[in-house]
Amino acid sequence: MALKVLMRKKELTEKQKQLVELRKVSETFPTREINLEKAIEEAETEEEKKVVEEEVEKFEADKAENEAAIAETETEIAGIEAEIAEIERSAPVGTPAEQPKNTEEKRGNIMPMNTRRFFGMTPETRDAFLAREDVRDFIEAIREIKTRGITNGSLSVPEVMLELLRDNMEQYSKLTKYVTLKPIGGTARENIMGAAPEGVWMEAEGELNELDMSLNQVEVDGYMVGGIIWIHNNLLKDSDLALGSEIMDQLGKAIGKGIDRALLYGTGTKMPVGIVTRLAQTAAPSNWPTFAPAWTDLHTTNVKKLNINGTTGAAFYASLIEALGVAAPNYSDGNAFWVMNRKTHINLMTKALAFDAAAALIAGVNNQMPIIGGNIEEIELVGDNEIIGGFGSVYILAEREGSALEKSEHARFAQNQTGFKGYARYDGMPVFGEAFVMVSFDNTDAATTSTFETDYANTELGALAVTSVAGTASGDTLITVAGAEASGTTLGYKVLGKAAAVKSGDSSTGYTAFTTPDDITAATGKVITVVEFDADGRAIKVGTCSVVAKA
Repeated sequence: MALKVLMRKKELTEKQKQLVELRKVSETFPTREINLEKAIEEAETEEEKKVVEEEVEKFEADKAENEAAIAETETEIAGIEAEIAEIERSAPVGTPAEQPKNTEEKRGNIMPMNTRRFFGMTPETRDAFLAREDVRDFIEAIREIKTRGITNGSLSVPEVMLELLRDNMEQYSKLTKYVTLKPIGGTARENIMGAAPEGVWMEAEGELNELDMSLNQVEVDGYMVGGIIWIHNNLLKDSDLALGSEIMDQLGKAIGKGIDRALLYGTGTKMPVGIVTRLAQTAAPSNWPTFAPAWTDLHTTNVKKLNINGTTGAAFYASLIEALGVAAPNYSDGNAFWVMNRKTHINLMTKALAFDAAAALIAGVNNQMPIIGGNIEEIELVGDNEIIGGFGSVYILAEREGSALEKSEHARFAQNQTGFKGYARYDGMPVFGEAFVMVSFDNTDAATTSTFETDYANTELGALAVTSVAGTASGDTLITVAGAEASGTTLGYKVLGKAAAVKSGDSSTGYTAFTTPDDITAATGKVITVVEFDADGRAIKVGTCSVVAKA
């Protein structure tokens, strides 16, 4: 059985090499086609037209033959892979086919893609998943985008793939497993139960008392989180397993990171309301839901500043646990979580160091908060010596259906990459803010905001007023810029025969830095483009004018 697998794997390797060579040939066809188009336009005599016609026929024949060979080879590879999978599945447990001596056939430090588990699936479940018609159609459509040069349109991610992402979201988002996730179909009102009433004792034959039960509602929408995912074109030629795994992994990471930041610091404007944002509110927001629980001011009671970083052991933890204990478990499932960065986590561990009976140094804190319990999650966007947490089940995270993957323009053609835009829609809020707390224990005010990635793609460029007059020396021009920000930005310029094309968010690479007003060397009649860049070196304003230099 093992020898048969080895033979089939060798055959598979040969077929894969053959497929690579065939695809290299296919990559020459676009250039040949362009050259033939030019030849057709330039052909004038009958003899030239006949030669071009023969070349066109040969081109079409070569292309058809290549496409047929690629299709045939792909079919053979799929058959061999299926046969190998069947042999390995049917092999008895403990045989070499099932448990080879070296289970890590490494390429450097990277395991081959086909040895990795695909989202925790068994090989049988994985093969069945990839064999689904909707999944195969989706993956083939992505290949079409690459090989056919489609320039517009979007691809709907199959529902089964979305379900797989939802089921595995905690691989990417560290916090979604603690909150209440509610799938919705657009704007929706979610019912939230208040405190459970207490039963009334009575005589066995007595009349039952009416119990008051409060029912609250919060309104949730579906705002978008996502971005562009760049995938190397070599991966677009890979097997369905490699391609599907890479796309879903990148999409999941992008969504997961965005969700975690929003769950903690979301502003509530086109995104969920974060836990910290709710705690820091000093007045009820104008859009507080009418039927939601009554808004309460928590910015002093549930945002704590302690001066205990210089203490250790019981003195430190007594004060810390008392402060964290402000988070009320009412209405929750009783399970708490605590978020901090790694530096803070290690700090907590060192403050709990002790020696056991064998004189071995042990840490009293690992991944659970001592005494009060609750998992500790490391997220680096949280500040040093700050802890955020509470009872996540009273945070409602609404997930709106309709995630999609769209092809971008060929912005990275030179890097041999194709771009895909992945996005999903979420909204949410802490229904009962009293269930959460934020503590800073180094005598500094806790950071109650976080900087989200700037939405350059949907922000218009501002305008700069640029003027040019004769400079001090011959060939120089004095450039003056008005309309720039007072601080926190820089200016850069390019001098070309025409105005440079600038988009919001463009990089400062390729621009010459200067301060206004300043003399620069430039020829009269040229056009200078001045761009203002933010602290991240991204374009936010632009202005142009014709150069006037001193003769």
